[in-house]
Amino acid sequence: MRAIWSGAIGFGIVNIPIKLYSASEDSKLDLDMLDSSDHSNIKFKRVNEKTGEEVEWKDIVKAYKLDDAYVVLDDSDFDAVAPEKSKVLKIEQFVDIDEIDTALYETPYFLEPAKNGEDAYNLLLHSLIKTKMVGVGTFILREKEILGLIRPYQDEILMVNRLRFPEELRSFEELEIKSKKPKKEELEMAVNLIEQLKKSFDPKKYENKYAEQLLEIIKAKAAGKTPKTKKTPKKTKETVDLMAQLKASLKQSKAS
Repeated sequence: MRAIWSGAIGFGIVNIPIKLYSASEDSKLDLDMLDSSDHSNIKFKRVNEKTGEEVEWKDIVKAYKLDDAYVVLDDSDFDAVAPEKSKVLKIEQFVDIDEIDTALYETPYFLEPAKNGEDAYNLLLHSLIKTKMVGVGTFILREKEILGLIRPYQDEILMVNRLRFPEELRSFEELEIKSKKPKKEELEMAVNLIEQLKKSFDPKKYENKYAEQLLEIIKAKAAGKTPKTKKTPKKTKETVDLMAQLKASLKQSKAS
């Protein structure tokens, strides 16, 4: 693994040197886009809008459009914004993890102690395990401020979960949701169904089977075979009787 950020965790007046690594990866298949006429690969180029000529990365700058004019930024401009956050993830508070809405969760990262940071790293790790708390703070990663949650992962390593800022969550007020209290019998049956399907969560039970099945189809086509297509189950006649649907669901869950 290659570190994508190095700096320190600010824990009170203690600075813990760390390296940050991506803890997740995409499990979908990497599909290329081809021209349907001759299957040539489609290439995306960085092109100058006025000249139509391709521009190399070394000649590209970043800019912000302000009042119909671009303001060009260089590395020193980015460094001038909260320079302390570019190298330090300062823990600003400790909270109970249940206080954080899961809708705010985004990308996970592993934290590894850098040289001479092992003792302080392990102290923070075991302090969080003992108190069952998590740390919250901000830092700069790739020219963007990150709201991060520092927590133990499997009681062996520190992890940072990137959190969305509240303004990054869209409002649902424009959606048409009519609040209506369900019938008592329907509610009792729905609760009964939930209780029957209740199990301890084991993430290992869930796999990305779509990518695996798609790869099987790709291999079959490469071998000149006709991929086997699973038949879609026939739709049963829809019923508007919610109680009947709940009864059928309960019966199905008991049989499984």
